[in-house]
Amino acid sequence: MRIVEIRERTMPIASPIRNAYIDFSKMTLSLVAVVTDVVRDGRPVIGYGFNSNGRYGQGTLMRERFIPRVIDAEPESLQDDSGTNLDPHRIWAAMFTNEKPGGHGERSVAIGTIDMAIWDAVAKIAGKPLFRLLAERYGTGQADPRVFVYAAGGYYYPGKNHAALQDEMRSYLDRGYKVVKMKIGGADLAEDQRRIEAVLSILGNGQRLAVDANGRFDLDTAIAYARALSQYELFWYEEPGDPLDYELQATLRNYYPGPMATGENLFSMQDARNLVRYGGMRPDRDWLQFDCALSYGLVEYLRTLDMLREHGWSAARCIPHGGHQMSLNIAAGLGLGGNESYPDLFQPFGGFPDGVQVQDGHITMPELPGIGFEGKHDLIEVMRALAT
Repeated sequence: MRIVEIRERTMPIASPIRNAYIDFSKMTLSLVAVVTDVVRDGRPVIGYGFNSNGRYGQGTLMRERFIPRVIDAEPESLQDDSGTNLDPHRIWAAMFTNEKPGGHGERSVAIGTIDMAIWDAVAKIAGKPLFRLLAERYGTGQADPRVFVYAAGGYYYPGKNHAALQDEMRSYLDRGYKVVKMKIGGADLAEDQRRIEAVLSILGNGQRLAVDANGRFDLDTAIAYARALSQYELFWYEEPGDPLDYELQATLRNYYPGPMATGENLFSMQDARNLVRYGGMRPDRDWLQFDCALSYGLVEYLRTLDMLREHGWSAARCIPHGGHQMSLNIAAGLGLGGNESYPDLFQPFGGFPDGVQVQDGHITMPELPGIGFEGKHDLIEVMRALAT
């Protein structure tokens, strides 16, 4: 058993939308195919992966460092003890060979993307949905296929007025979502309050709004928003300041009693640990948004979950960023609190397998081998084009 080839293609996911910090007019991602010599149903098993939006494609790093290390390794060194499947932890170690600790920037995205494809292949070789394999290996043994999801949108867009923002949010509610999210920080506070109130005015019983500043604010601005937002019953106030400014996050808890969320731009277990140690995050109400596709993959995410348990956090307080099926599998298999969803954006990479619908703010995972990409026809067509 061996990995025959790893292929990467950098693909556009451009859009005219913007948040408080960046626009997406030139956004790309890396699509990866891990081709094995294992045959199932007359075809080689191929694992697929891609990185989340907001970070660009990482093909150069993959081709120069990480892919050659896997291909050049002795095949037996990448197998599990039984010799019947690949070992993601050993493959991860091979990719990280000769890498110094610290500096968890773009390489964490490159490794995380390949790692996603590895886990897809491993679960397919095992003939199981990834979420069930994870529950058996690392969880309670019993997966919960029902996963909470929220609809992320509310971006700034040329000519988008309050009525258009309301229409967008209604479309999510009509599709079964109970929690919706919108961007703040790309306008002044007074205008953002008008936008927030426009959305709150259309929410019904049990429906909630989260807001996301994408790390835009300095401390004074974060506090000003915190005071203004405290009058609303928001689902959370997300990433007010720079993701590595733990002091800002810790200070803000004195001004905002409601739930806060952050972590999507922390790319290692060590950075996540620093947030938990020094960021003032409250395990009874706050949310952690670490995204495995951006932070060295599931191998590292398992280390992060272990660290969180040691610090008194439940995995149920994790709702990953990214809106991809990999995190859905982790949520169902390891008991996370849910997952982000982009109903209309970053297609075909966002969303769920065909036929999966949101009901009362939740989806039910289908019984598809691997991550389940084969169940989403527009996505698997793009993936298979890379592998052939």
